[in-house]
Amino acid sequence: MKLAVLSGKGGTGKTLVSVNLAAVAGNSVYIDCDVEEPNGHLFFKPKGIEKEKVTIKVPVVDEDLCIGCRKCVDFCKFNALAAVLDKLIVFDEICHSCGGCILFCPTKALTEKDKVIGEIQSGVSDSVKVITGMMNTGEESGIPIIKKLLNKISNETAMTFIDCPPGSACIVMESIRDADYCILVAEPTVFGLHNLQMVYELVKIFKKPYGVVINKCLQSENDNLIEKYCNDNKIKILTKILFESELGILNSNAMIVSRKSSKYYSMFSSLLQIITKEVHDETVTHS
Repeated sequence: MKLAVLSGKGGTGKTLVSVNLAAVAGNSVYIDCDVEEPNGHLFFKPKGIEKEKVTIKVPVVDEDLCIGCRKCVDFCKFNALAAVLDKLIVFDEICHSCGGCILFCPTKALTEKDKVIGEIQSGVSDSVKVITGMMNTGEESGIPIIKKLLNKISNETAMTFIDCPPGSACIVMESIRDADYCILVAEPTVFGLHNLQMVYELVKIFKKPYGVVINKCLQSENDNLIEKYCNDNKIKILTKILFESELGILNSNAMIVSRKSSKYYSMFSSLLQIITKEVHDETVTHS
């Protein structure tokens, strides 16, 4: 079972939810697809870390063979190639590694080289396998790293938690591609509602089953924007997490709250049971 945890913006509690669900699940896998700013490993502090470079293919020009025909330049829709004074210039930063320019070159003046764009770190924290994607600063896209992350768990049988990047862009779409269920984390503010609406539309487009976790709820709150929106749109509310100082202190110190407090262990265990039932019900409904 692959569970994707996503939110419309950073800071809603996406990592809080995904890390603690993986922790209470026991024999599980945690994948951090937020490759621009991964932070799940700061909570898990995995041991026995193994590192693997992630590379993409970028073109290299042989100036002796290049005849300045501009076929490669005209082909590239991302403007990663430019011909200036009959000299071909390659902009690695915006190359999408499609290889089309090499196919179009009539003189075979273009070949490919590997360019390192980041790495994948794998380790273990208690019984949780922790796999983290890290993109190098300045790179254009983390999608190749996410693809490699998800390929590593393609045959995984343990329950897997995918900590997605914030937002609803292409990098998020790639992260939820193989998910069996999507957990949308939101906070009860006007801005939080706007961002929930974005990811809500995204999971509907991908036809993924979903439910909402409302984080940072106030005990005295009578008019919860997120709760009202979910009720109006018949969206399942999986749980509500209260805005508590104890939770905030533990979380801000990179502690896994379900490992430090029996109260939070019970809360996230209950949430996991609800999600598991939701996935089972969806499977039965569509079987």
